[in-house]
Amino acid sequence: MPAALSLTQTLAILADHANAADAETAWPEQSWQALADSGVLRWCIPAAYGGDGREGIELLVGYEKLAGACLTTCFILSQRDAACRRLRDGGNERLRQQLLPALAAGTIFSTVGLSQLTTSRQHGKPAFTARAVGEGFVLSGTIPWVTGAAQASHLIIGAVLEDGLQFLAVLPAKLPGVSVGPSLDLMALEGSLTAEVKCQDVLLGREWLLAGPAERVMAGGKGGTGGLETSCLALGLAGAAIDYLSAEARLRGDLQATSERLEHTRQNLRKEMHKFAEGGCTAEQAAGLRARANTLALRATQAALTASKGTGFLRHHPAQRWARQAMFFLVWSCPRPAAEATLADLAPAEPSICL
Repeated sequence: MPAALSLTQTLAILADHANAADAETAWPEQSWQALADSGVLRWCIPAAYGGDGREGIELLVGYEKLAGACLTTCFILSQRDAACRRLRDGGNERLRQQLLPALAAGTIFSTVGLSQLTTSRQHGKPAFTARAVGEGFVLSGTIPWVTGAAQASHLIIGAVLEDGLQFLAVLPAKLPGVSVGPSLDLMALEGSLTAEVKCQDVLLGREWLLAGPAERVMAGGKGGTGGLETSCLALGLAGAAIDYLSAEARLRGDLQATSERLEHTRQNLRKEMHKFAEGGCTAEQAAGLRARANTLALRATQAALTASKGTGFLRHHPAQRWARQAMFFLVWSCPRPAAEATLADLAPAEPSICL
């Protein structure tokens, strides 16, 4: 299917609406439609289900460009594509055939609610539980972070059974007992419409099961682009700020050295990320890349805000948006190794300045 928009046209539309997508609690309709019209929604879906079957470096290159144009829209896409990957890699062919073609065509939207199994609310009782009953499960509790929850026809969710085993499943959003809370009042990315989803004794049939029950249902899965995507989006955001600095440096020689140093770091991180996408990496290597991408996003966006002076602090200027959005990477899908590596970068053992 030929695309109605080129990627260049799509990036321009995303950039034009990026401030509104970040600041307004409203679905970024025009930006999302641009993704559909340019074929971006087909990227990660296998060709057998109506997609383009892109993988690895090709996907990362696209995501980096999109994140630089509008992080809010690209973040929504990342959660939708995570749902697509869970469907693709799950063991339920019926669900693949039912949902993936519609996701590729953009006629439905799906998202993930999995943070309760990985990074959110890990210090107490499980936030979202299930008990087996007959031919299905009864779901109860809260899924704390669901992006685009109110837009989703289906959610890919993870739950914990009474014996501690976990499973992944597709949750139709219209099942009785499923309710979506109001959008969370976020520091940035308001248009992502991230909200809590609650389930009150929701009966889910086993035909919706994707994986498990197992001890750690999300461990040992396929790596690749999905595992590097968060670093890629941080690099894309940093790149928007670096490109701004580079343009300013052509007019202001005092910014030249800063711009060149940040660009050098961007190029090195991109090479490392693409190397990992092609040949794989350890968990430690992925966490190290994540920490360095986080740090670059923080430094580059704050450098852009500094260079833009007071004008950059006004709501209409992208520098203030980039600086706020960079903080998101400190909390988004940030497991302990990545968080510790980021903290070590932010507070080195021998700081160069007096604190």
